[in-house]
Amino acid sequence: MTETILELNNITKSFTQGGHHLDILKDISLTIEANQVIGLLGPSGCGKTSLLNICGLVDEASHGEVRINHLLVKKMKDAERAKIRGKNVGFVYQFHHLLPDFTALENVMMPALVNKLLTKEEAIKVATSLLESLGLAERIQHFPAQLSGGEQQRVAIARAMINKPKLILADEPTGNLDPQTAAKVFALMIETIKSNNLAALIVTHNHQLIKNFDKVLTLEKGRLVRYVEANA
Repeated sequence: MTETILELNNITKSFTQGGHHLDILKDISLTIEANQVIGLLGPSGCGKTSLLNICGLVDEASHGEVRINHLLVKKMKDAERAKIRGKNVGFVYQFHHLLPDFTALENVMMPALVNKLLTKEEAIKVATSLLESLGLAERIQHFPAQLSGGEQQRVAIARAMINKPKLILADEPTGNLDPQTAAKVFALMIETIKSNNLAALIVTHNHQLIKNFDKVLTLEKGRLVRYVEANA
């Protein structure tokens, strides 16, 4: 039986600007299951980042319900939402945001230690395993400045997974890389997500990467207009 990790029901995000009511997201419903990687496509400004922020409990919807790992987050206080986010969600962005004075291993360990989800010994073990799975076994003691762009992004991917989250949310994770490096990093990311039985929602403008997804969503003007199998 498949496990539902993320469920959105009738999500709308609105705000008022200059006296005008604007809907950034309109009546969005979707479900993501464990071991399922979904791509999110759409033009700039269509609401993709807003949707990721709501999925990751960084922002709240104006209307609708969000459930992560079967937990309804609508009425949670900020501290409880932060705890659920830290335990269940891993984020990967276009820019790696690695701490320059810490090694690759230490950067990956950091979220687990800050959130007190693993002991230092456990964090070292899990971080090392993740970095090895992403092809960085020989680079774990290197500092960010000593790594290539692709290696830096792989460290960021490992960092997103250190807390053993149920859900990975990625916003243009390879957008700052050349096409060849992007393809390599993306394939390694998908392989690591799948091997850990995680769910993922990944924003990309790179249509060459669509073949890596199980399903593809297309967002236009705040609405889901297409939801298909990646190879359909």
